[in-house]
Amino acid sequence: MKKLLVILTLLPFCIGCNEVKKQQQETTQVVEEETPEKTVPFLWEGANVYFLLTDRFNNGNPENDVNFGRTEETGVLRGFEGGDIQGVIKKIEEGYFTELGVNAIWLTPLVEQIHGATDEGTGLTYGYHGYWTKDWTALDPNFGAKKDLEKLVKTAHKNGIRIILDVVLNHTGPVTEKDPVWPDDWVRTGPPCEFTTYENTTECTLVANLPDILTESDEPVELPDALLAKWKDEGRLSKELDELNLFFERTGYPRAPRYYIIKWLTDYINDYGVDGFRVDTVKHVNENAWSDLRKEADYAFEMWKKKHQDKILDDNPFYMVGEVYNYGISGGRDYDFGDKKVDFFSYGFKSLINFELKTDAAKPYEEIFKKYSNLLNTKLKGKSVLNYLSSHDDGGPFDKERKQPFRAANVLLLTPGASQIYYGDETSRPLVVEGAQGDANLRSFMNWQDLDSLPDVQIVHRHWQKLGQFRRNHPAIGAGKHKILGKTPYVFSRTYTDGEYKDKVVVGLDLPKGKKSLWVKGFFGDGTKLYDTYSETEVMVANGKVLLDNDYEVALLELVE
Repeated sequence: MKKLLVILTLLPFCIGCNEVKKQQQETTQVVEEETPEKTVPFLWEGANVYFLLTDRFNNGNPENDVNFGRTEETGVLRGFEGGDIQGVIKKIEEGYFTELGVNAIWLTPLVEQIHGATDEGTGLTYGYHGYWTKDWTALDPNFGAKKDLEKLVKTAHKNGIRIILDVVLNHTGPVTEKDPVWPDDWVRTGPPCEFTTYENTTECTLVANLPDILTESDEPVELPDALLAKWKDEGRLSKELDELNLFFERTGYPRAPRYYIIKWLTDYINDYGVDGFRVDTVKHVNENAWSDLRKEADYAFEMWKKKHQDKILDDNPFYMVGEVYNYGISGGRDYDFGDKKVDFFSYGFKSLINFELKTDAAKPYEEIFKKYSNLLNTKLKGKSVLNYLSSHDDGGPFDKERKQPFRAANVLLLTPGASQIYYGDETSRPLVVEGAQGDANLRSFMNWQDLDSLPDVQIVHRHWQKLGQFRRNHPAIGAGKHKILGKTPYVFSRTYTDGEYKDKVVVGLDLPKGKKSLWVKGFFGDGTKLYDTYSETEVMVANGKVLLDNDYEVALLELVE
């Protein structure tokens, strides 16, 4: 069925050629009748994750653009722009993510944000990004309603896509006139973090006016009066209190701050079946808290599966990936605080975000691929990393000026490990915006107009689509073992085996234009039929080689089933 998948998914690459599309569709019908479908397993170790700022991706419902009187003039790109959950749903339904090879979507936090604005020295800023929580038990109406989240998960699952929610346990939102500080038995407002020891990284405030939850405390606390009053006004006080009573009775946890928040966060798993959490500011919280979150997340995921047995995608456990700022894959399992090392993989995390690829990306392909394959099959065996090249808060991304979009795709989508496409990587969305300061530069609205109108952007986008689909269809790319087959031209193989399932592919990069010979001896035997999904060409191995004749610098070879 692999060849059929390629024919189907490459249809969007053909612009203004309806006759070719018609012919391809006719060919597809014949292949579909003759070829049985081969199931491709989903592996978090090799997932193709798309990370988007919910407010900056697509506006599906302009009627929810303004809430809580958030109308003050802000700094450039520091107010709400209109993106929402409905906008993400529409793009799933249109096939945008499927055509990009995406099989998991990570959304910034959806919970209700502070109502006021705060000045960070760059003009007024609202909580458009989702990391400034006011109420963990409610969604922010700017992002959408809970029925939208329910539909998002259902729609994503229907299309073979997992949903990862970004969650914050470390801090509340800033204090404003509309958003009073939480009680002092819930939060600390100082000292500021110094990042030189374990203690002055965990028991401190990240920045000024960002109250830090006392996540290390086991002391029982009462719910804040402001939160109780809010729930009462919204007509859900009894419901929330009853649910909390049941949670603490079942678990036996003390009513300490972190356990309230863990209950509220895992409700989104139990109620909607989200597949994973991306956990914010991991190293700023006592690691035992993450074990607690993992335990309750697993419980909630199992409860959801029991209630929705007809909607289970597979038997993968709940996924947790952590943001341990500046963690790099070369460090193996440990993060060094200076006076203490912590293995966060032992506290509930399947994976950590890898901050190292953005600097590795300028190195030769083989140096990158060999390093990552070796580390993932030795020090990190059984675990994984989530690689990225650009992000929402990394001011030093690879290719900040978007001058190397093809290399960026090759590195990100072909490096072993899971990949994180940051929205607009595939469309060269600008990461430098006139008038914007700091992280705001990285968070412009998705450049749909460029994709619709600029041929150069469309060519880049098609390249990302081809690599993304190949990655999704072949677990060997992200989760397999790497081996170089030829230096000039550069050719490598990837192999993944799990029981009776085996996936073998060959990739060529920086290939010469015109006629080219790819060395595959020792991996694919003579007489083996292969399909290059990049050029849509069927070839046969002869004398240990594959011959291609096209102007592409990339070859993506798979077995013809």
